[in-house]
Amino acid sequence: MDYHLELVSNFTYALDPVNGDQFEQYEDRRVYGGTFEYAWPASLTAAPGSLRAGLELRHDDIAPVGLHLTTARERRETVREDDVRQTSWSAYTAHDQRWNDWLRTEIGVRFDYFDFEVDSNLPANSGGASDSIASPKLTLVLGPWAETEVFVNFGRGFHSNDARGTTIRVDPTDGVTPVDRVDPLVPATGAEVGVRSAALPGLQLYAALWGLDLDSELLFVGDGGITEPSRASRRYGLELGAFWTPLDWLIVDADYAWAHARFTENDPAGNRIPGAVETVASLGLSANRSDGWFGGARLRYFGPAPLVEDDSVRSDSTLLVNLEAGYRFSQRLSAFVTVFNVFDAEDNDITYFYESQLAGETAPVEDIHFHPVEPRTLRGSITYRF
Repeated sequence: MDYHLELVSNFTYALDPVNGDQFEQYEDRRVYGGTFEYAWPASLTAAPGSLRAGLELRHDDIAPVGLHLTTARERRETVREDDVRQTSWSAYTAHDQRWNDWLRTEIGVRFDYFDFEVDSNLPANSGGASDSIASPKLTLVLGPWAETEVFVNFGRGFHSNDARGTTIRVDPTDGVTPVDRVDPLVPATGAEVGVRSAALPGLQLYAALWGLDLDSELLFVGDGGITEPSRASRRYGLELGAFWTPLDWLIVDADYAWAHARFTENDPAGNRIPGAVETVASLGLSANRSDGWFGGARLRYFGPAPLVEDDSVRSDSTLLVNLEAGYRFSQRLSAFVTVFNVFDAEDNDITYFYESQLAGETAPVEDIHFHPVEPRTLRGSITYRF
């Protein structure tokens, strides 16, 4: 993969009343890697079983990645510029075993190793770091009984942090203020228990309770347009789903999810996780008739979320409805029309709360910053397959 980025942004507008707050993120990256996996029958009983194993390798060569202050898209100052080399390799294996008519298990483990090398324009922030993690995983499925099965999943995972944060020693904006390094790999542990059922003709139901512990959250920082590591967190919640086919050509699906998300380390600022949406729901209708007509409708709801740790400022909910209708003239030729945001809702795609200053204002102001959803939009398409 060959990847190039030049992104100019301004999130705070005019905290610097002379030059403005515009900045450029620059990155030139090449990625090399590959994946190998092999699977074969391997049963511990007379019932079916299989074993699979795999290897993954990836190397990112980033030369350079930089953050520059700009005015009218012209660079005036380099905050930092680094050459980064990041290499990771992974090995994993999993065994899937059906023990009898009502019990199936899958057990696996994955090992990941990461190596970071950073050459910074500020020598104090140059250096290397490495880390590794083992991630066990277990699935237990009981059933089916009356077209219903119960499942339990447990597993460990992780996310990696920015390589530059693993070697940093001083704040690049002033070159002297000490800064704590971040852990290269951040563990996450999750589990869920649930039930799936197709006991009623034409109807599939799903329900699950889940939990997730994360050793460090990544939070968006509005005044820098970046993410930074934060405190450990715990989430738990409920997911419900239904898939109904009342007619051969008609499908109705519904999903609902509720989540309780909190930081687990006490802080006077509060323990809410900014941006963690608490409720998500969707309702869909899909039609695909034999006479050539097809289409559907989709409703999506995103509930409010805290924007600051003490929950004193919250985002509004977002509700969108999209429609689609089309006709299939032949196996190769079809046409359809899509209407996005049917009711022209003036909701927001995303919302943040931070300090900014408009031109002409004498002091910064803490306020909500948002990106609105697209207005009602009509799109027509003709598709020809060959």
